[in-house]
Amino acid sequence: MRWLLVLPPLGFACLLAVFWFGMNRDGQGVLPSTFIGREAPVLPDTALPGTPLLVAADLRKGEVTVVNFWASWCPPCRAEHPVLKRMAADGVRLAGINIMDKEADAINYLAAEGNPFFAIATDPAGRNRVEWGVAAPPETFIIDGDGKVLFKFTGPLVGTDYENRFVPALEAALKAAPK
Repeated sequence: MRWLLVLPPLGFACLLAVFWFGMNRDGQGVLPSTFIGREAPVLPDTALPGTPLLVAADLRKGEVTVVNFWASWCPPCRAEHPVLKRMAADGVRLAGINIMDKEADAINYLAAEGNPFFAIATDPAGRNRVEWGVAAPPETFIIDGDGKVLFKFTGPLVGTDYENRFVPALEAALKAAPK
């Protein structure tokens, strides 16, 4: 009967070991996209007034394109906005898809903070985001010059995760792109 007293602490120790190994494994927090290596999904067919509409042909112009899903009401989107502006200033071809946002709010936000996007599509109801596998903004995709998805990054483009995963993926894509 005394051996039964050992079972709860032993079970607890096993559970702690499982949690510890799970938290320290490689690739935690990475949500693989089923679109990697496949053609980019359908784009919304509406734009913000005064901005060029992002169309499928824009993703097949032979250049790497970064597609960023964002919204003006999204605090992480606001946090990454300076990074997006810096990327655009450095010559990265950056497109935006504004999701689940009010048109006036998005326009006012870009007017106040600057517009880093060469073209923007809007998805006010959030229907097209589902086709891209986007749960919530911000999410960012790297698309090759043929319109194929190379990489998906979930979350804001800030911090060490951005530096350790997104930046190397973008550099590799730009290096592999035809000149």
